[in-house]
Amino acid sequence: MSILSLKDVSYTYKSRYQTVQAVKNASYSFQQGKVYAIVGKSGSGKTTVLSLLAGLDLPSDGQVVYNGTPTGKMDRDKYRREDVAVIYQAYNLFPLLTALENVMYPLELKGVKAKEARAKAAEMIESVGLTEEVFKRYPAMLSGGEQQRIAIARALAAQPKVILADEPTGNLDTENGANIVNILKSLAHEKNC
Repeated sequence: MSILSLKDVSYTYKSRYQTVQAVKNASYSFQQGKVYAIVGKSGSGKTTVLSLLAGLDLPSDGQVVYNGTPTGKMDRDKYRREDVAVIYQAYNLFPLLTALENVMYPLELKGVKAKEARAKAAEMIESVGLTEEVFKRYPAMLSGGEQQRIAIARALAAQPKVILADEPTGNLDTENGANIVNILKSLAHEKNC
């Protein structure tokens, strides 16, 4: 059974000067416990599809369905807080929070006590190959690869049912990229994420 699906989804960006159809009549079902890759040339709508799957946007036509419920008929804030995590291409770390605080944030939103959130965040940061040395650094003090790994740790910390990643290894060296791919595969296969 699919956990997440696109049903004849189209999405159109409209501005004062132009209209761009980023996604046209897309249909696909995603099974729990599997890893999928959406590939295509730059500007083909990959990031738009991820935004639709994450409930950040609603389709112009068609439906995105999570566990049988269209995202347009659910509390999308709750969906993003409890069920889905997004690893953004641009990291989207909070600049005024330290690396540790950035990873703690989704846990605290879920009501996890600070001490437990801190321990879980530290564990997640270490799982992506970073050390305690980065815990108190702000995003501007981290390299691009370190920022990417903090963003990944933040997404994994809340133990979502679905992880959506937009080029999660794009700024990592080969070794760290392989480590992240292995973590994502492990989550899919062992934790049915």
